[in-house]
Amino acid sequence: MGNHFRGWYFKCQSSTQTLALIPAVHTHQGRSTCSLQIVEEQDHWNIPLPGAGEVRWDRPWAKIGANQFTPQGILLDLSSEPCRAVGQLHFGPPTPLPGDIMGPFRFLPFLECRHRVFSMRHQVTGQLQINERLYRFDHDLGYMEGDQGRSFPRRYLWTQCLFPEGSLMLSAADIPLGPVSFPGVIAALSLFSKVMILATYCGARILSVQGGKIAVKQKNLLLTAELLSDPGQPLRAPKQGKMSRTIRENLSCHARYRLYDGDRLLWAGESRQASFEYEFPS
Repeated sequence: MGNHFRGWYFKCQSSTQTLALIPAVHTHQGRSTCSLQIVEEQDHWNIPLPGAGEVRWDRPWAKIGANQFTPQGILLDLSSEPCRAVGQLHFGPPTPLPGDIMGPFRFLPFLECRHRVFSMRHQVTGQLQINERLYRFDHDLGYMEGDQGRSFPRRYLWTQCLFPEGSLMLSAADIPLGPVSFPGVIAALSLFSKVMILATYCGARILSVQGGKIAVKQKNLLLTAELLSDPGQPLRAPKQGKMSRTIRENLSCHARYRLYDGDRLLWAGESRQASFEYEFPS
């Protein structure tokens, strides 16, 4: 399979705390390694984990040492410096999308990166001790997605937000196909149990993207997202299977979202616990 990576993103959010955990396996030049990234609002750790590990793609399942991640919850037993993490979380039933968010693009061979959304929203209960900080969740909110491939796109924007009325995920990127590339976008907006998909394979196109602001149009629908905070903190990301690239993610930031039907505002959402990444220079 050559150089490749596979990882899952588990976001857990209460009214006062936000935490993300990213177990991954990556292979570069025939050598496989595992890692766990733990992302807090103001800090993060990229922890290489020795020994064999497994990360599946059919569902968000990973086992790396004594640490286990499943659709039903997370068990952490990590004593590596500089981050010690122990505890257990239980997840309620997932809220999946009606189909694969990649649509027919999932059948394209040799894609640089494939994306999967497993749960737009589910309950989280339990607690984790991360160094000196205790995270408590009591029927709070979670989100699960995954990526696999060779590398993150060279230019991309990603944002995710959990609202009282639903959940949103939007991702835009340059998609290389051989010697050419094209701008692609996938977005899912779940509001009051109704799901809207905006995607390149549905006719969506990127009207504008600059810094932490994007506008996507599909027929009469216009979806906008805007980061209102600073760009965030550095995270490790895959490049040809190796975790050698540095990106910036704001795990819990101030962001604004709008959905229009023509000139009519259908929905407006704003949160100070949104997640936002972008490597999309103008």
